[in-house]
Amino acid sequence: MEYINGYKFETEQGAINARASVNQYYGVPKLESDVTHNWVDYRCANLNTLQFWYIVFDSSLTPILGNPTTFDIVTPPFPQ
Repeated sequence: MEYINGYKFETEQGAINARASVNQYYGVPKLESDVTHNWVDYRCANLNTLQFWYIVFDSSLTPILGNPTTFDIVTPPFPQ
């Protein structure tokens, strides 16, 4: 298990919408030919009993997404 400081979403669409808001705020991408198409990306906690999507906290996200929360995700076991 790992503790994450970030933003948790019940649906993938919620995470997509949050990413789009951040992209719009920072004006990314400026051109379609830009290498960077997203300011931030989301991940799926697919090993959790109730699957959810999340964005890891960065201070640049606070103006758009607000204050982060801390939550846990199930991580795969470390090979022995």
